[in-house]
Amino acid sequence: MLLLVGLGNPGARHAGNRHNIGFMAVEAIGKRHGITPWRRRFQGVAAEGTIGSERVLLLLPGTFMNESGRAVAEAAKFYKVGLGDIVVFHDELDLPPGKLRIKTGGGNAGHNGLRSITAHMGNEYKRARLGIGHPGNKDIVHSYVLSDFAKSERDWVETLCDAIADSAGLLARGEDSSFQNKVHLAMAAKGFGDPDGPAETPGRD
Repeated sequence: MLLLVGLGNPGARHAGNRHNIGFMAVEAIGKRHGITPWRRRFQGVAAEGTIGSERVLLLLPGTFMNESGRAVAEAAKFYKVGLGDIVVFHDELDLPPGKLRIKTGGGNAGHNGLRSITAHMGNEYKRARLGIGHPGNKDIVHSYVLSDFAKSERDWVETLCDAIADSAGLLARGEDSSFQNKVHLAMAAKGFGDPDGPAETPGRD
């Protein structure tokens, strides 16, 4: 089984926050692939189903970002999912808006959700880094990530989530490079990103 985790904060007031793009991506996967119903489990909400021929569990921790690891560890223990079969979707300040990059392990770059998962589970899980851009001033990062996406950003956010959902079968089969490239091309086709620039190879840095 593959465990797909979206990071974010629970509750209506956080639903549109930049910090919640991980929730948005995993919800889009569930909708596209008919993975229902969402049930209260593992200190959050979860839905079990299949993508292609692969069994998956979608998880949105309800613990707030800083304690995400509690929910992920509980779900992984219940289903005996190893670190290599966990993919965590999260916001990434160090990538341009709409850019996706897959990597395994590496640093947590100050992301409290990743820090919590690493503390509970270890570090060698996959991260689907979803670029939200940097506000340019580290002093306003906190308010930036906890603010809603601007109206002008919503098109690329929706396009990115749709592209991730469309290509999730590749991710489920472990074809990380193909998944990343398909998302890159889908974004470029809608005018987001560089249509000729090569998508990066999934890595660890």
